[in-house]
Amino acid sequence: MDSIDWKNEHILFIANEIPEGSDSPDKKQLRSKIEPWLTAVFQSEHLSLLLGTGVTTGICSEAKISPQAMQRIEFTTEKERIKNYADTEAQKIERGRANFEDDLRTAIELLKGLKILQDAKADTLEQEINDKLKNLIENLLKNEKAVLEAKEGNEAISLLKRFLISFSSRTATRDRLNIFTTNYDRFIEYTLDSAGIHTLDRFVGKLNPIMRMHKMELDFHYNPPGIRGEPRYVEGVVRYTKLHGSLDWCINDEGIQKKPIPFGTELKEEDKNDPYERYIIYPNSAKGIDTAYFPYSELFRDLSTATCRPNSVLVTYGYGFGDSHINSILLDMITIPSTHLVIISFDKADGRIQNFVEKCNLSQITLLIGNHFGQIRTLTENYLPKSAIDRISDRKQKIVEKRGFDIPPKNDDLNE
Repeated sequence: MDSIDWKNEHILFIANEIPEGSDSPDKKQLRSKIEPWLTAVFQSEHLSLLLGTGVTTGICSEAKISPQAMQRIEFTTEKERIKNYADTEAQKIERGRANFEDDLRTAIELLKGLKILQDAKADTLEQEINDKLKNLIENLLKNEKAVLEAKEGNEAISLLKRFLISFSSRTATRDRLNIFTTNYDRFIEYTLDSAGIHTLDRFVGKLNPIMRMHKMELDFHYNPPGIRGEPRYVEGVVRYTKLHGSLDWCINDEGIQKKPIPFGTELKEEDKNDPYERYIIYPNSAKGIDTAYFPYSELFRDLSTATCRPNSVLVTYGYGFGDSHINSILLDMITIPSTHLVIISFDKADGRIQNFVEKCNLSQITLLIGNHFGQIRTLTENYLPKSAIDRISDRKQKIVEKRGFDIPPKNDDLNE
């Protein structure tokens, strides 16, 4: 087994080896090695996809706009204490640099303490938290709107669509793809809808979708013409979970509701009041016990159930391994010998990916790291498998073999 040199700008580790030329990648040279391997990995019995903020960053980059809402938050109330505590906690959980979620979470924890102490600063800090959350939601909506209005926006969304179809087009006889994301925006949902992919989540209803905690194994079926009593699975169906909440989830008297906010619109004035009390946006936790609160315990249980089982594969893209509660689940998954983890990243996430990988069995790991492999266009157009429900290529290959034509098979035809 080859050892990984984490000093290299590009890191490729597949099938327990480092292919020649991976430190200076060439698409034509490496495609024949990467694409068949990913095709085989994607054919596993259970397949899950974990997407982080790198997806939003990549799509905004393709649309030639600068993503907003990713910068750290500065509070005026107890400014230094919040910043210093967020920095310290980020170091403790090996995240490295703190992010805006750390700042927000620290402020919320401080607010709870001030309320217990009946400190006069509590009201001021709560108003600040509301203002910061409102700005966060507005900035996320601005990202959506900017991509829609950008000249290259349609192509960026089309690229994300091809990316998601590579995963979601598993044959209907296999277990459904599970998509998990830590993002608050709706780029993934918008693209899945655009691609005509059906999503299964915990929300029930059309006009006022309500989150249900009982998880029924619902699915989509159809009856073939002329056949009765033998329904078949519909192709292009995924299970979808937003682990940290969403900008359009809010609390009402009935529970957690998905509020109808059009993609890329502006937040209405009546929706700007008390976002801390209303919207289900979950600041990144430093302690696993934080995830025990409703509704996040159920969402993380979905992640654990989907990944921690035999013959399961999880692919991460744009995820920086900065969430300790997610990392714990992934480490549990790797203790099952038949599982496999594919990490695709634009960079090494300040060393967090290396720290995580060193805790794992390398035989269960595939790495595609660097601005070449992690660039969403290069990845989608060169290395990801073709749609699994493509039958034409398969039939063509069989005809070619039957007639004896001397045409070499394409790697794309392997993904059935």
